[in-house]
Amino acid sequence: MGLNLKKVLALGMSVFCASMMSVTAFAGTSELTGLEISDELVNQRPVAIMVDNEKKALAHYGTAEADIVYEMMNSTANGRITRLMCIYKDWANLQQTGSIRSTRTTNVILSGEYNAVLIHDGGPVYIKSYLKKPYATHLSGGFTRLNNGKATEFTEYVFGQELVTRMVNNKISASYTQVPERPSHFVFYPEDTVLGSEMVANVVDMSGIFVHNKSQLLYNVGTGTYDYYEYDALHTDAEDGQPLTFKNVILQNTTFKNLDKNGYLTYNVVGSGNGYYITNGKAIPIIWTKVSDTGITQYFNADGTEIAINKGKTYIGLLPSDSWGNLQVY
Repeated sequence: MGLNLKKVLALGMSVFCASMMSVTAFAGTSELTGLEISDELVNQRPVAIMVDNEKKALAHYGTAEADIVYEMMNSTANGRITRLMCIYKDWANLQQTGSIRSTRTTNVILSGEYNAVLIHDGGPVYIKSYLKKPYATHLSGGFTRLNNGKATEFTEYVFGQELVTRMVNNKISASYTQVPERPSHFVFYPEDTVLGSEMVANVVDMSGIFVHNKSQLLYNVGTGTYDYYEYDALHTDAEDGQPLTFKNVILQNTTFKNLDKNGYLTYNVVGSGNGYYITNGKAIPIIWTKVSDTGITQYFNADGTEIAINKGKTYIGLLPSDSWGNLQVY
């Protein structure tokens, strides 16, 4: 792509440092979507809910309400099955959400950059040291079990008022406990913008990467968003039939470290790499950087300028580098 990583990192950090000198709070605006929210929500920290993405777990509940959805390989085994991490700003009134499953080391790191409370049910032994880190706040297991005719591992869901009660009982603050790096997680365009790019992006086909569920994002001209498909079908919410759809798509080419022969892994999300930003049927190449566990992942053009994204919901795919070449965008 001809992108100079060293140049981007140097310029990007200087831009970031300069911007930090003049940031002010944007009352009534979500730092996750750039959209209007009530003032009482501004200082409320998000939650990051781990959602099972196995076909047996479908249909999902509540994922369409998420502000940001991460999809990533949960294991190098089982066809590289993926799991979703759904981030919500306004979570207290969530209805049935899930089903809930275990977390991985990468999710602990990524939730840290949002100062989010990670919601999950256990995980492999490797998460223990990560959950002891100062930035890691989480609630594990003991959520609502619903008889849905499925095996036990597919029956756990969470409700917003349940989160409120659990946080109070566990003395977890619902407000930010660390000062955000800046008032918004992304830089947002003031108005809906079409990228000045010749790269068409009506189809984002990750089926050659996430081979178990064959993830795809298809541009919906009518809504101006990208509808999420998996297992050869449009993803819709079990409660209201609402499609899982996104204004923004961010793809990160990310290396990973195998932890054992069972397929457990950690993505190298602290570092840098290349990728794409996609919106309104167009795509541009980007470089992503994350300087620490709690540092915000930032996205830059080749000249080191931090990109802006459109206001709305965002899908972030962590695509493993060893199969990045199987990505198709057209």
